[in-house]
Amino acid sequence: PYPAPDPDHAPPELSAEQAEVSATLRTAVAGAAFRPFLLDGVTGSGKTETYFEGVAEAIAGGHQTLVLLPEIALTEPFLKRFHARFGCEPVAWHSGLRQSQRRRAWRAIASGDAKVVVGARSALFLPYPKLGLIVVDEAHETSFKQEDGVHYHARDVAVMRGMFEGCPVVLATATPAIETRHQVALGRYAELKLPGRYGAAQMPAIEAIDLLRDPPPRGRWIAPTLSRAIDDTLGRGEQALLFLNRRGYAPLTLCRTCGHRFQCPNCTAWMVEHRLIRRLACHHCGHVMPTPRACPECKEEESLVACGPGVERIADEAAALWPDARIAIVTSDTIWSPAKAAEFVARMEHREIDIVVGTQLITKGYHFPDLTLVGVIDADLGLSGGDLRAAERSFQQIMQVAGRAGRGDKPGHVYIQTHDPAAPVMQALVSGDAESFYAAETEARQDADAPPFGRFAAIIVSSEDRDAAHDTARAIGRAAPRVEGMDVFGPAPAPLSMLRGRHRFRLLVHARRVFPVQEAIRDWLGGVDWPAKVRVAVDVDPYSFV
Repeated sequence: PYPAPDPDHAPPELSAEQAEVSATLRTAVAGAAFRPFLLDGVTGSGKTETYFEGVAEAIAGGHQTLVLLPEIALTEPFLKRFHARFGCEPVAWHSGLRQSQRRRAWRAIASGDAKVVVGARSALFLPYPKLGLIVVDEAHETSFKQEDGVHYHARDVAVMRGMFEGCPVVLATATPAIETRHQVALGRYAELKLPGRYGAAQMPAIEAIDLLRDPPPRGRWIAPTLSRAIDDTLGRGEQALLFLNRRGYAPLTLCRTCGHRFQCPNCTAWMVEHRLIRRLACHHCGHVMPTPRACPECKEEESLVACGPGVERIADEAAALWPDARIAIVTSDTIWSPAKAAEFVARMEHREIDIVVGTQLITKGYHFPDLTLVGVIDADLGLSGGDLRAAERSFQQIMQVAGRAGRGDKPGHVYIQTHDPAAPVMQALVSGDAESFYAAETEARQDADAPPFGRFAAIIVSSEDRDAAHDTARAIGRAAPRVEGMDVFGPAPAPLSMLRGRHRFRLLVHARRVFPVQEAIRDWLGGVDWPAKVRVAVDVDPYSFV
């Protein structure tokens, strides 16, 4: 059997704000009734330690707790903090477990012996006989949305499961989604706030670097202002983080002689160079090929050039600028398991790393007191693509990565490199005025009748036979109901018109919030026949529009 966590093992010293919030959570857990909470606390405010008090109440009452995390890599740091508080580790559930480990965990959960379970999305569907609390940590994370197979958002399913089980649900985040804030505004969720960092730690100062006025040298990506700041940081013996949400060395490789570009044979996407493993890889289907020495089109040798930066290229630049610095790259390519995450954390804590270069994997959950500087290489990257949530996601992501700086007693500083420092999202980040940013975003959504005020649904038609996919999409479009409260756009080729060897077409449904969109789509598609080689997927409230 798994060891039982002790709710009285090492009670924390809580701030007055934490104590007030934790008392509310303890009361809710003891009451054993459904109630959703938004735990809105700035980065470094101690949200985990605070909701741990709710977990302690559940354990003391003989109930089970489920904690959902957005990434497997976060499991290891969480287990460490949990062990310090409760004297043992919780039961972990994620795709990295061996079959024997999954079987043992499943039995312990189903029997009620597993008092606390920490896991990924799929942990929501395990058979808990005594569920007394559900926590969704980093609840704003888009990785909680299941994009393949059955489409669902784990945050919303967690709330539904809490309603069915009759237990409180805590959505913990420093950057709540607009949809969650809307539920608070409607009075459906209770809001618990931790507005300040724990102890002596202060929020970092955030400064925008205008790349038009302070550009990096030609062929480089780190602006002089950021470079000088890293000089000072390393000179003080502190750690720095460079953030770029782009894996690999470069997003595009082309031939300077004939212009040939390397495209994935299975997708309408460019192959990404991964110089560390000397491979070109597709980040959509996983297709990999060795990086050739010569252009396959014109046969010219030494003519291939990398266009644009990925984290590996930034790490190379950092190594050239600071040859004595110890540099680590943190992406899903280097941190692919809880063990790798634990190894990285240990190296950071033992001061074996001076500069971290990372993607979104580094933005959440980590606590390094000596990391005092964060540099965002390309803050504009997430603002392209026409996604209705683009500005919100960029704000969340940069606020989260900024939150890695200055979490101890040393002050932190964040530099955001951008070509448009006047953009509302950049202004909000620099000023720290999240409320004004969210208010403007919410108003824009309301004006457009976009979520959470209206609803979208995507219908994705795909097949290895392009004509079959096209004809089916057109048949579905022709059969679209013409009813008040629902508009249908398309079909049109998807932005990613080929994925994993399948040709894709999309229709977009826009409906009023009160319109029964699921029933309408079910009846609509029920009247259309399509061949077996065609796949039709429906994604209600989509997060991806490719």
